[in-house]
Amino acid sequence: MPSRRVLLVCLIAFAAAIAGVFVGRLATDTPRASETELHALLHSQLDLTAAQKVRIDTIEADFVGRRRALEQEMRAANVALAQAIEAEHGYGPRVTEAIDHSHRVMGTLQKETLEHLFAMRAVLDRDQARMFDKSVVKALTADAR
Repeated sequence: MPSRRVLLVCLIAFAAAIAGVFVGRLATDTPRASETELHALLHSQLDLTAAQKVRIDTIEADFVGRRRALEQEMRAANVALAQAIEAEHGYGPRVTEAIDHSHRVMGTLQKETLEHLFAMRAVLDRDQARMFDKSVVKALTADAR
């Protein structure tokens, strides 16, 4: 029986380590290249008018706070998942609920990010929007490669 106990402790330690790495990456991750590329495109390559710059800056400023709040909620969801794993020592109802909550928060962040992108796109003229669309597609498919 001691070998089963050692195996259980190893599994719990492994799960906690994975959760810790995930939380750590969320807390310290720098913006992805795709986000940086989109902002560089908006601010340097699209030749925005002064009015467009003001509107886009406002849209970005509004989104920064919301994104930070959702990222904070994701970190909290990961802590809750780690606690559920520690409490249940298996794939039980608390672990399932913690995973579902984490997925809901991630989905909300993705939806709100897209709403943010579409709000910025609405500020652009037709030619700017065409360039923006190409950059968005490039950024989204770059992560898939």
